[in-house]
Parts: sequence; structure tokens; C-alpha cells
Amino acid sequence: MLKTTLIAAVFAATTTAHTAAWTAEGMYCSLGNTTTSTNLNNNLPVGPLYNLTKADWWFQHERGCDNAPPPENSFLEIPAGGTFTVELAHNRAQTSLSYDGKFASDWPDGQQHPDDMNAPPGGCVPDGALHTSNQSYAAGTAFAISYESDLSAVTMENLAVFSVLEHTPWKRLATYSVPAAMPACPEAGCTCAWLWVPYHCGQPNMYMQGLKCKITNATSTTPIAAAQAPVYCREDTTKCVKGAKQMIVYNQLEGNNVPVTSMGPNGWWDVPMYNEQCGFSTGESLSWPRCCFDGLFYGRDTDSCRLKVRKTTFLSRRPRLPPDKT
Repeated sequence: MLKTTLIAAVFAATTTAHTAAWTAEGMYCSLGNTTTSTNLNNNLPVGPLYNLTKADWWFQHERGCDNAPPPENSFLEIPAGGTFTVELAHNRAQTSLSYDGKFASDWPDGQQHPDDMNAPPGGCVPDGALHTSNQSYAAGTAFAISYESDLSAVTMENLAVFSVLEHTPWKRLATYSVPAAMPACPEAGCTCAWLWVPYHCGQPNMYMQGLKCKITNATSTTPIAAAQAPVYCREDTTKCVKGAKQMIVYNQLEGNNVPVTSMGPNGWWDVPMYNEQCGFSTGESLSWPRCCFDGLFYGRDTDSCRLKVRKTTFLSRRPRLPPDKT
């Protein structure tokens, strides 16, 4: 009876859920929006941000997550030149962090799906919180970092995207690559954010989630350059912003920084996303937007920036999208 009640509670909490990057360490709002919360069935961080003032969308202030930091000395460890893995899920209960992982699966909703899950014609995948019709349409997610330890000191200019993972969110486990030239954080750590702007299949919103983080194995001392607003450059890649880029702010009352007024050949409005259409690229072994060759750092460390960039397919070359479903 208890197990049945628990399962029902998990499903009830996820019927209106979306997605967050869950981590064992460093996560704001991991167990709720207070430092004394202990909600193993927590879905507060997963909600989207839409039509909000900057004061409200910035690090999920409107739900109190910015006031629920992780415990002292709890950091998401990010290895320079390595990788780190997070769990993309619609509820803490659907991760390995709650109930010994009993309600977790390979997928963010804790259910079973075929690896090639596709929506029926004109629709979206059964797990609607993924906001896509199949994996190829998954818009891409990103991590950004600020070398400020105090959340109140973080700004759009000092919060720079450092890792992009194409065609996500999709599976629960997501592994992000880290540039080798990442410098060490202050003793009190850095501030990171997980980011996502979906491409249709739902309300046109965005996601921003806070974490305390720390760079490990750092050898570089070259600071990251001030982040610039990305530019939507699907039709002209020469307009793509090179170097350190800000997070994408989309469909908010304040702070929108990537104006898009064009319509794609598929008949749907273009959307700024964490992929090549805004100058973000996913490398074969290193996820990094245009890398440091074009000014991510103050200076150039060519040895740490040698990588191959795999071209992603522009969405304009893909078939017609299904209609939005809120």
C-alpha cells in the first residue's frame, strides 16, 4: 500500500513537470526551496521560466530556489579537460538520489521507451516534458560558469557558457565535456547554471538552474573573457558571436538578449537555442562554443584548444515540425 501511494505521489508530481539537471552535490533547491527541506519527491527546480521579470527568472528566484543553496562545501566538481555527468529528470524521485533509484530508468520520466522514440505525425513524444518530437529535434542544453562565489555578484557578463551538449535533454544520464583551459575557482567555489531553451512542442520558455561548482585538475591561470550576448546566425554564420557567450534569455518580460524575428522554411518561428544556430558547437571530444581560438580567454592556449568541431545539422534542413502543444 505504501509503495502504491508513493508511486502515485511521484506520478502526480510529474504530470506538470519539466526537466532539471540533478546532482548529488552543489545543487540549489535539491530538496526544496529552504535549507531545511527534505522532499525526496521534489520537482520544484524543473519548472520552466516564462514571461518573468529578470529579478524573478534569475536563478529561479520566483520559486525561492536562489535562497536554498547546497550545504557548505558541497560543490559539483567539474574536471578541467574531462567530463562530468548529471541526471536530467522531471523529479528528484526519478533519479538515483531518491528512494535508492527505485523509480529511475534510462529516461527522465522514469518510464521505459524505445531508444528511437518518435512522436506520431503532428505530435510530440509521449514524455511531453522533453519538448520534442524525437531526439534529433532536442534543442541542446548547456552549462555556464561564473567565477563569483556569491550568487549576488553573478551577472550576465561574468556568467559564460562553457559546455554544450547537442540533442538533449533526451536520456536521464547526460555527460558534458569540459575545456582543458578552465582556470581554478576561488576557495569558496564558482557559481554554475544549467540552461535549456526548447524548440517548440510546448510553451516557448527557457530554463535556468543554479549550482555551486568547482573546477578540479586546473592548470590554466588565464581568466575567461567577459561574456557577450549570442546572435541568432542560422542564415549567416559570419554573424555568430565568437568567444565567451552569455546564456540565452528568451520570452521573458525583461532581459531577452537574442532577438529572433525570422521564420524557418518549415513554417515555424525560429527559436534561439544552444546549438550552431546561435554560434554554439558541440565538439567530438570537447563541448565548447567556438572554443578559445576566437577569444574565450584573455589570451590563447593553443595546446588546450586543439579539437575537432563536428558540424551539427541545421534545423532548417529537417522536416516540418508538429504544432506547439502547451
